[in-house]
Amino acid sequence: MSEAEHFARLLRELKERAGLSYGALARRLHTSTSTLHRYCNGEALPAEFAVVDRFARACGATQGEAVDLHRAWLLADARRRAGTAAQPVPVPVPVAEPVPVPEPEPTVVVAPEPVPEPVARGAWYRRRAAVVAAAGVTAGAVAVALLAAAGPEQGAPHAGGRTDTGKGASAGTSAPVSPGAGSASAPAATDVPEPTSSAGSAGSSGSSGPTGATAPAPGRTSVSPSAPGRAPAVPLKAAVRSHVWAAGCDHAYLSERAPGSVSPPPVEADAPAWASAQGAVHAGSQIVEVTLHGTGEGAVVLEDLEVRVAARRKPPAWNVYQMSQGCGGGLTPAAFAVDLDAPRPLARPVAGNDGGDPLPAPAFPLRVSASEPVVLRVEAATTGCDCDWSLDLRWTGPSGSGTLRIDDGGRPLRTSAATGRPVYGYALEQGRWAR
Repeated sequence: MSEAEHFARLLRELKERAGLSYGALARRLHTSTSTLHRYCNGEALPAEFAVVDRFARACGATQGEAVDLHRAWLLADARRRAGTAAQPVPVPVPVAEPVPVPEPEPTVVVAPEPVPEPVARGAWYRRRAAVVAAAGVTAGAVAVALLAAAGPEQGAPHAGGRTDTGKGASAGTSAPVSPGAGSASAPAATDVPEPTSSAGSAGSSGSSGPTGATAPAPGRTSVSPSAPGRAPAVPLKAAVRSHVWAAGCDHAYLSERAPGSVSPPPVEADAPAWASAQGAVHAGSQIVEVTLHGTGEGAVVLEDLEVRVAARRKPPAWNVYQMSQGCGGGLTPAAFAVDLDAPRPLARPVAGNDGGDPLPAPAFPLRVSASEPVVLRVEAATTGCDCDWSLDLRWTGPSGSGTLRIDDGGRPLRTSAATGRPVYGYALEQGRWAR
């Protein structure tokens, strides 16, 4: 039995014991019935632990059952990521020239093909859920205890390319922000100069401009440094998710493609790949989550979050594709709200609620350590521009201070207004997009 099948079996057992229908359970989890059905059948995997935790609580799981369910989700998620990781390309070995022999036929000596190195499984601890963070959801304590007990797997690879290229960690992966080749994310701010922002960078976050867009490859969101000059190593590791949906199901994308050429909506976990394939960009708003862990013994203080708008263009006249026909619930995480249309956008703290219980607005300074992770949730919106933007996070630690650039794999994030554009929703009974 695979990890995903084992996880799905645990979900079905809890659901059947609780005696809840898919519809009733979906309402409690703030998701759609079809998505929940795919989870329980092993056809899809929740993008974050918050959904798993709400499932366990709704079904009355014991503490031990909740821990087993969390462990099964972590293993299934690690296996899913390992299965989609890029496979190493073997280097072809040239064939030796035939050696002429007087009597027999010439012999061709062929060197054996090299055996590609196996792809190491991703570090399963990297999927830290947003529930540990500023919203204060109770499942965080369980997640931290599991991570501390298990630790990273041996041989877990770093995501992304060399740090001296300015490319960063994969979306949703834990990215150590320390100097050195092969690091997944931001090295010391000295190693990479701050990228130059100009109108000429339009579309660099996943498009070549308002026409002929090419969305960024999935899993390319990262944290990269922005401050030039000599500085200490960043004592943080970060994971960035730029395709976060409200309540796990509510989001919209803009795409130049006609409805007949657009694939059915994915689950949230598969949104980066889907958006890349459809040449889609975020429509109207975008939620970005950054999970931060300390890497040393001391604590790191997060001082402030600044918004940088690199370019503003006229929104493209594309179609809007809604990922859900309606969802939502009682969970509204606390976040930083950003108005991209403002002359100088600011990250404004906004309070949230969990089923009527208020969640305090996040406020700087924030303390981060190896045992105290922090999740920053930023909700950016626009009604008038096709915007390229990024975030600068200022920090201070035992070895000094610096700034982290939060962007889309070395490129700006991109969010476009969608006012007045044709809106399509997916009709499941007809198997097509319809207005």
